[in-house]
Amino acid sequence: MEKMRELRISSSFSMLGGTARVVWLTPRKPESLLFPHRQLVAAAAQGLEPDCVPLKYSCIMQLYLSGAAEVKADPFLVEDIRSLSRAMVRAWGFMGGDFAGTDLSPSAVHALIEIEKGGLTAGELGARLRLEKSSVSRMLHKLVASGDVEAAAAETDGRVKRLSLTTAGRARVAAIHAFARRQVADALSRLNPGEDRVVLNGLRLYTQALGGGVGEDAPAIEIVEGYRPGLIARVTEMHALYYAREHGLGRRFESLVAGGLADFCGRLDNRRNAIWTAAAKGRIVGSVAIDGEDLGAGIAHLRWFILADGLRGGGVGKRLLDTALAFADGQGFAETHLSTFSGLDAARHLYESRGFVLAEQHAGAQWGKELLEQSFIRRRK
Repeated sequence: MEKMRELRISSSFSMLGGTARVVWLTPRKPESLLFPHRQLVAAAAQGLEPDCVPLKYSCIMQLYLSGAAEVKADPFLVEDIRSLSRAMVRAWGFMGGDFAGTDLSPSAVHALIEIEKGGLTAGELGARLRLEKSSVSRMLHKLVASGDVEAAAAETDGRVKRLSLTTAGRARVAAIHAFARRQVADALSRLNPGEDRVVLNGLRLYTQALGGGVGEDAPAIEIVEGYRPGLIARVTEMHALYYAREHGLGRRFESLVAGGLADFCGRLDNRRNAIWTAAAKGRIVGSVAIDGEDLGAGIAHLRWFILADGLRGGGVGKRLLDTALAFADGQGFAETHLSTFSGLDAARHLYESRGFVLAEQHAGAQWGKELLEQSFIRRRK
């Protein structure tokens, strides 16, 4: 008879949707028995040591996961969160019936809200909603047929179709927002004073954890206008690190950014100058500015537009840019100019989606290295 071995399985590991496989070590052909992870968890609570489950088998027990990740978490807390998540999804109407006061699917409602923000292609919408291309195509076909969405060729590339809401679509989205605000306000009214902030902070933390970080338009990122301590150093740092790594720019470039930004911050008392930062947990993760003086009367200069690593492509840049352009338009500038160089394709796409047009390009080395320097202009409509 084989010697019995004692195996101690830590109950601090929960396998969500996983199993435990027992592989018998005998001269016979190996056979396996599968034990659901819930049995292991339950065993841990039956008068045994709180951290360990002693099991005796004439085998080696191997834990593995079926499409799930092994995580260090209280298994009972995990189950409570799963249960509450299911209840929340049902309360919101994801399981069927009316959703957000409409006869639309949840994915269609989310699509309309994203399209309202402007500038999206079908591919970008699919990436944002995490939907397959075929699913997005079918959904958009229905939304176009219903008269809520239209697609038009981009001014700079007729092959690119930009999505936008029709008049009927804007009315429908306004109704969706109104319904959702009433729903949230009604739920919050049932809480005790101060608990609304507990809900907000809890949802914020959990959403970030699910996404592995700060995601598109995450509530944790706010756009803040004006100078704040450390702004010049942090914005310069973001520029210096990114452009050194990606484009080989060095000391001269960093010096130009730091010197120009320091001079500009000394001129922020002029109401036609403004700077905005994107902040996550108090840390600056992006910036943009409008300099209303340095290019002459009637011209706004878009400057120091940068995002920290990990945020590009997530929508924060669009928020910053739209905020700056709204300010420029509100101040009555006839034109907004920006200077950049060739090769920054994602940024150029964003600029052109907001009405900027390439006005001039030439070889130059003002940033310390010869590049194809470019100037873009946006004229106020």
